[in-house]
Amino acid sequence: PCRTIRILEAGHPIPDAAGEAGAREILSLAHRAKRGDLVIGLWSGGGSALLPLPISGLSLRAKQEVTDLLLRSGAVIGEINTVRKHLSRIKGGQLARAVGPARMVNFILSDVVGDRLDVIASGPTVSDPTTFADAIEILKRYSLWKKMDRSVRRVLEQGERGALPETPKRPARGVDHILIGNGDGVVHEAARLLRTMGFRPQILTTVLEGESREAAKALVALAKEIRRRRREKEKPVCLIAGGETTVTVRGRGKGGRCQEFALSAAVQLAGSEGITAAAFSTDGTDGPTDAAGAIADGKTAGRAARKGIDIRKSLAENDAYPFFDALGDLIRTGPTRTHLNDLYLLFITNPSEKSG
Repeated sequence: PCRTIRILEAGHPIPDAAGEAGAREILSLAHRAKRGDLVIGLWSGGGSALLPLPISGLSLRAKQEVTDLLLRSGAVIGEINTVRKHLSRIKGGQLARAVGPARMVNFILSDVVGDRLDVIASGPTVSDPTTFADAIEILKRYSLWKKMDRSVRRVLEQGERGALPETPKRPARGVDHILIGNGDGVVHEAARLLRTMGFRPQILTTVLEGESREAAKALVALAKEIRRRRREKEKPVCLIAGGETTVTVRGRGKGGRCQEFALSAAVQLAGSEGITAAAFSTDGTDGPTDAAGAIADGKTAGRAARKGIDIRKSLAENDAYPFFDALGDLIRTGPTRTHLNDLYLLFITNPSEKSG
């Protein structure tokens, strides 16, 4: 436990009242900073949800609804955070503006593909290149505009007309940012560990994005081709991809992007041998579940069928969590307290070999 630092726990991925109270206190502390003070910021993925401070005229409930709809829409994190920044009093560089004459140093763990500082935790200390108009366009693009609470539409329209101030567009003076960890580092460390385990790792990408189920199809197809061309005495191979996929929720099931990736991979792998897929979030929490992700191979679909579970129906309902829970194939690590994107692994072996 910390002796001089007070920890306030709050909700994620949907913001809650505890987060709002904490955000209000943080902004108040920032306003009290004076010349000669040093303000230290520690930022990582999850900060957007943990630091909700709705703009005047907007309730926390309205912001919770916006967050829920965006997370289900298939929008990527940069798009989601564009909207969040323009419904907030602290995101999008507004905290740095509040620090004023004090010096500020920020240490950042990136969970964002490309390590865009203005996107990580919705960039509370970073100048914001996006606008109210961008936020409106994103909501309309994902057919969410008419689903928004009236207060949300009103605030964004006022901002677009210039009736509300934009987020800061210029970097704040005396504010520095230091990136101390990211998904690229995780992928390369995974490759190093796999070599010690006797695998031949192949890093495909550190910037994987797109629909989880479609990403799984592409990676499984590549794994099958490598498996087909592989010589028997060669080292087992592990394909590695890092990034953060998305799920457009159309069903009423329970799961997360990594579990959905594994479920889609199980469909593609049905009946095949020598390939095992694993996908997990580095923070130990995939979606609103207690699992980090899941594992699947060519026998997964058959095992489910014998239990009376229809794999394609589960995928259609975005219901990966109960599917893998019933098979005992969820990956449960518990909270790691560090989020550096997701890892997507495909182990390629001969049928007589074990993939770990």
